[in-house]
Amino acid sequence: MAPLPNPSNRITAYAAAVAACLLTAALAAPLHALIDLANIVMLFLLTVFLVAWKLGRGPAVSAAFLSVALFDFFFVPPQLSFAVSDVQYLITFAVMLAVGLITAHLTTGLRRQADIAGAREQAAKRLYELARDLAGALSAEQVGERLADHCRAAGYRIAMHLQNDSAPPTAPLPAGVDATLARTAMHTGSPVETATLAGAGSAALYLPLVAPMRVRGVIAVTPAAQGEAPSPPDREFLETVASLAAIAVERLHYVDVAQQNHIEVVSERLRSSILAALSHDIRTPLTALVGLADSLAMARTGVDDAARTTAADIRDQARAMSHQVSNLLDMARLHAGRVELRREWQLFEDVIGASVQLLRPALGERPVTVELAPDLPLVEFDAVLLERVICNLIENAAKYAPAGSPIEISAFVDGPRACIRVRDHGPGFPEENLARVFEMFARGAAESKTPGVGLGLAICRAIVDAHGGSIGAENVADGGACVTLCLPCGTPPPVEEEELAPETGAAAR
Repeated sequence: MAPLPNPSNRITAYAAAVAACLLTAALAAPLHALIDLANIVMLFLLTVFLVAWKLGRGPAVSAAFLSVALFDFFFVPPQLSFAVSDVQYLITFAVMLAVGLITAHLTTGLRRQADIAGAREQAAKRLYELARDLAGALSAEQVGERLADHCRAAGYRIAMHLQNDSAPPTAPLPAGVDATLARTAMHTGSPVETATLAGAGSAALYLPLVAPMRVRGVIAVTPAAQGEAPSPPDREFLETVASLAAIAVERLHYVDVAQQNHIEVVSERLRSSILAALSHDIRTPLTALVGLADSLAMARTGVDDAARTTAADIRDQARAMSHQVSNLLDMARLHAGRVELRREWQLFEDVIGASVQLLRPALGERPVTVELAPDLPLVEFDAVLLERVICNLIENAAKYAPAGSPIEISAFVDGPRACIRVRDHGPGFPEENLARVFEMFARGAAESKTPGVGLGLAICRAIVDAHGGSIGAENVADGGACVTLCLPCGTPPPVEEEELAPETGAAAR
């Protein structure tokens, strides 16, 4: 903090200037007969220069006027009088005064520039040391401690508070800090300075921690002495400190985010590897179990009806388990990025029809209606994977909707996208889980009697994402759940129309 001028120091400086001029006159008087008057003028100018260098501009100006007066009174004839016998001495007085004033001005200016440069060097050194210390901080508490240490050396006490809705501030507000002003600084992103100070412990300045992404908190600056506020140079220093603190806090935030993301990626990779390994090892015995149970169920002799029924149940459960294992393997491959799309320009009508036909035995007597828009274009997709998506959606609809309720499938064009919608007339998705139904192992109802592990919709989203499309789920107002997937239409290749043979009316081959 820059100190205010002390009146006693100013009086001392002017008295020292007067004493310096009188001392110069006393030293030059015995030499009057030996040296020329021009050299005596140089002695007085040297005195003015030294006064300006040591005491400042005001005393130097006073010394310049007093030197002219002393030179006229003691050395210019007639001596001991302010009368001037030779008019040419007036030029000497004018030049002497002008040189003295200019010397005082230049010397004071150079001294001020030197002081400013020194102060800036010290401030830059302090900021460098602060930035170095903040770079090594591993927590917000360490950031606050190192800020307090550096600002204490500059004559301030500070308290840092981070804007975090899920946790209390990192440090309690000290006495004299206004919480309303602190919140104002954080919300506006601008410094807030109090007009008056209530006491020695009152905070004079509230600086928001404005980071590149958002305001991270605020620091409350408390002056070391009562009644003093930060001077402009100190305020600039404190604002720079706040900027360094904001960057340090945001760096710690993103370090935590990156570490958490790394842990999630490693966990996901490990889970996918375990699932792939287990699924691959389980699939072979399951296939054998399905075959053996099917053989028992189809045996005509040596097996009674009860055993045959039990074998059929074992076969059906083994098939269901094999289907879940296949889902696990598909999910592992999709997450590992080892699935290559075999895109071809095709119609939605073909893949929807194939999916319904494939699931017809499982659907039984449940009605399925298909509505296709007349303007459906060719769409580029992998037919096998898209068929898997539609089968999963139909199976979900049949699994959760009441028996006998219809399943509605529609295909339409929505701007630059071609979409397929599958709707059932069941209870729909729970509203609280609607945003999570496409996540791995997430189910609409956590506790449900319906078999499944929550991979069907996750596989659908992974396949649709691989095609560059989107998929979403919603509940219909009049009851039921609806899942819509959309793929980009792209630019299909031109289709040449076949020419009719005029002789037979048949298409030319």
